Amino acid sequence: MSASFDYFEHGADIGIVGMGDTLKEAFIGGALALFNVMVDIKSVKPILRVEISCAAFNIEELFIEWLNTLIAEADMRDMVFREFEIDLLDEERLHGYALGERLDPKRHSLKSEVKAATYSMLSVESVDDLFVAKCVVDV
Repeated sequence: MSASFDYFEHGADIGIVGMGDTLKEAFIGGALALFNVMVDIKSVKPILRVEISCAAFNIEELFIEWLNTLIAEADMRDMVFREFEIDLLDEERLHGYALGERLDPKRHSLKSEVKAATYSMLSVESVDDLFVAKCVVDV
């Protein structure tokens, strides 16, 4: 299985779920879900590569830091992302890359603005031989 994603209902906000055979794939799935809330990621070309580094006190907080760092980088660079690579992931550190392009409202189907990933419903766990990372994003 490669990285995949899903959603769950949560009041006015949106719950995102990243899944995969590995923890890296689950984190990537979460990032895919995050950006697919914002735009149709199929319309995004992976032509620019941005380095992403973050740290936290545990794996759950690291998932939130990963997502919020991606949101911040996309916002600062006026970009949207579609592909993600993680070359280092342990309990407290993550290093990788996000690939995408400059936001073009004419080409990218804009959906919802995501303000932040939150600690609401946060979990990172192994379920039936899959890693699952989930949280609620504030839209």
